[in-house]
Amino acid sequence: MSKSTGLGLAGQQPQPLGDASVWTVIRAEATELAAREPILRQLLAADVTDTAGNDEIIARVLAARLSVAQVETSDLFDLILSALDDDIMRKVEADLIAVRERDPACTTFLHALLNLKGFHALETHRIAHALWIAGRPEIASWLANLVSLVFGPDIHPAARIGASIMLDHGSGIVIGETAVIEDEVSILQNVTLGGTGKETGDRHPKIRHGVMIGAGAKILGNIEIGAFSKVAAGSVVLKSVPTHCTVAGVPATVVRIHRADEIPAETMDQNI
Repeated sequence: MSKSTGLGLAGQQPQPLGDASVWTVIRAEATELAAREPILRQLLAADVTDTAGNDEIIARVLAARLSVAQVETSDLFDLILSALDDDIMRKVEADLIAVRERDPACTTFLHALLNLKGFHALETHRIAHALWIAGRPEIASWLANLVSLVFGPDIHPAARIGASIMLDHGSGIVIGETAVIEDEVSILQNVTLGGTGKETGDRHPKIRHGVMIGAGAKILGNIEIGAFSKVAAGSVVLKSVPTHCTVAGVPATVVRIHRADEIPAETMDQNI
């Protein structure tokens, strides 16, 4: 995964982070934005600049976004913060970098952190998954349902999702219980990783490293999308897909073989 930064204007390429961490850049972006937009100063202080730790930043942002529920925002904050660990924080940082690099509409890390509901849904899923693994399925399922109501994506808390993931837009995404998404994957709106009926057990897709899934694609059953492949928008995939290829159509078939160095999740090329 390559590194990028956040400061910059729309249309500019992300600059290397250098020695600065993602969180250092986010704090600098928040300070600069607060000076330009005083109406946001209190929000930015509460969520970013006045926080004690990086985990507190993500916990405050997610708790604030999810506070429409009939529970105290402070209780949501405590629940989220209690589940955050080094592994989740590593994935959060990788996701921020992924969004900043791949989404041309995302001009800063701070924008991704505060405004992108696909990112919010993904990071809240990481909390719900940690609670699920910890033997707390009821609160994990409640949190996953809240994510669906507030942000749009419907992600089962048992689904396993790697790092450097972008859920672009987020709206309408459905990810089933036994789905697996490896690192460096990009998924656009209205994608379904679902089952094919009432089968039980391991019944959902496995999305391998570097895959891009176009808007509206449906991938159904316990099948594999091979590493560095691309599923074209609107496709229905019912059989496993080889590595390094593009599939398209209903049902989907292979329409192109990729170069060995092509990473669809990073290039975000929607052309077939």
